[in-house]
Amino acid sequence: MPTAILTGQPVPGSSIEGDLRSLGYDVRTAADPADAETLLAQVPGDQRVALVDARFVGHLHALRLGLTDPRFPLAAVPGAVTAQPAGRQALTRAVARETSAGGGTPVVVDSLADRVATALDGEGTDVHRPELGSLVAAVPADPQARNEARQAVASVDDEAIRLKSAVKARDGFFTTFCISPYSRYIARWCARRGLTPNQVTTASLITALIAAGCAATGTRVGFVAAGLLLIFSFVLDCTDGQLARYSLQYSTLGAWLDATFDRAKEYAYYAGLALGAARGGDDVWALALGAMILQTCRHVVDFSFNEANHDATANTSPTAALSDKLDSVGWTVWLRRMIVLPIGERWAMIAVLTAVTTPRITFYALLIGCAFAATYTTAGRVLRSLTRKARRTDRAAQALADLADSGERGLGFAAVLKKPARRLPGFAVPVVALLGGALVVAVSAATGPGTPWPPLAALVYAVTSGIAVARPLKGALDWLVPPVFRAAEYCTVLVLAAQADVNGALPAAFGLVAAVAYHHYDTVYRIRGGAGAPPAWLVRTIGGHEGRTLLVTLLAAVLTASQFTVALTALAVAVALVVLVESIRFWVTAHKGGAPAVHDEGEPA
Repeated sequence: MPTAILTGQPVPGSSIEGDLRSLGYDVRTAADPADAETLLAQVPGDQRVALVDARFVGHLHALRLGLTDPRFPLAAVPGAVTAQPAGRQALTRAVARETSAGGGTPVVVDSLADRVATALDGEGTDVHRPELGSLVAAVPADPQARNEARQAVASVDDEAIRLKSAVKARDGFFTTFCISPYSRYIARWCARRGLTPNQVTTASLITALIAAGCAATGTRVGFVAAGLLLIFSFVLDCTDGQLARYSLQYSTLGAWLDATFDRAKEYAYYAGLALGAARGGDDVWALALGAMILQTCRHVVDFSFNEANHDATANTSPTAALSDKLDSVGWTVWLRRMIVLPIGERWAMIAVLTAVTTPRITFYALLIGCAFAATYTTAGRVLRSLTRKARRTDRAAQALADLADSGERGLGFAAVLKKPARRLPGFAVPVVALLGGALVVAVSAATGPGTPWPPLAALVYAVTSGIAVARPLKGALDWLVPPVFRAAEYCTVLVLAAQADVNGALPAAFGLVAAVAYHHYDTVYRIRGGAGAPPAWLVRTIGGHEGRTLLVTLLAAVLTASQFTVALTALAVAVALVVLVESIRFWVTAHKGGAPAVHDEGEPA
């Protein structure tokens, strides 16, 4: 149980002790700063601890924001400062200094908590201070100021603010206007009944899987039910994040579940639609796989661009300035958010089209919409990259190298070709990657299975991939390298499976790409969580992107179509088992080990 140490002169009739207990704190009272230091030392090091001024006047939600958010080692609001185990040492040092400076006298005219927070700032320690807006948090110096603060508290409905802040600050049009107005109340209902965000996330996954099962029936009733259930799954998907924000139940495991389940739900639904179409005599597996490839590559573009630029210096461009100006015009904000087809708009479109049309039409609309969105976002980011004068960091270059997912062959060629690669102009890196990827896809499409040309093209692709990663990825357009690799590998699998022209080849290819895509998403979430890339042994075991591409082309060259289908299925199962077991082990261990809680508040997926 976390401990709150009250300091300063007690105020008759104050509700601070009750408020702290309602937030789960064990409350202790210090007679003076020296006593506060003693009580602080008695709190076990693996527990959260807070120093709170007994004269604090403010909203309960202000205290909740300042003292219970699990994402930050140190946090403060006026009159209160808290530390999790990771920030405990810094808090102890600051309290010791302030106690020594104050001579152990009672704190009456100023706040020990505020002095400690200021001292932490002074030594360069990062102290999170939540945006309180109209919420009140103050330490009044006299009765008149206390009465004014209490009147300010009474004039603001903190529950209304809490509900409003439960909604993500930046979201798509459909989510903002069609889901969030009521899903926030579902989130509050869940919070009051003790439900956790992870439970709601799991319910959303189960609902989406049932929707996929309904779509797989191939009946009109099944398609209508699938569309309705997909929308309900999205409502729950919004609710879990709003519940996390409403109750501040952030966790490393929760962020991973939320992100990975979103992809699992969508891609499982694609498979359900393809199965349903097959029951009606229409084979749309190639379209389903194409939609998954396009959507995954879109995400990799987002991830790579953000990782390349989030800590770059001198990171400005005329294109970015124009974008900011457009954001100042209300209608353009929503238009630009809609045309990128974020998850809300995308799922709404899929649900409606599933209910009223056919799987083939649904996939055609999805491919056209996602292709336009991908072209729009990628073109804008290329323009930003070409017009900005950014100096990218070593950390950004390492993140891009990790996202590249290069195996032993690619890294081996990179080591051999390092010197000539360093002499290439900056723009050549993504161009070399693109040429190699285009070659293996084009040759596979032109010659097909049973010929030696695709494996030879895959070998050339391994060489060009090595050249692309032979030097740090700090060029203006080097963030394009990982999505180019993803497109090359996935499209090669799609082309060869389609040319096999036997039952089961494309579903097997769908499974393989889904397993590999999971590995690539998992890499992104590890980097975002500050854990770095997956272990090297995992990348070696599953071959790296160029190794898997070479293996698939070899299998297509030496096996019959039926044997190739079996091999793809076996490869998909093997990759899925390896990456899932390692991923689950890592995230559960990180969660149990107290890894910093994270939560994605960025672009809509």
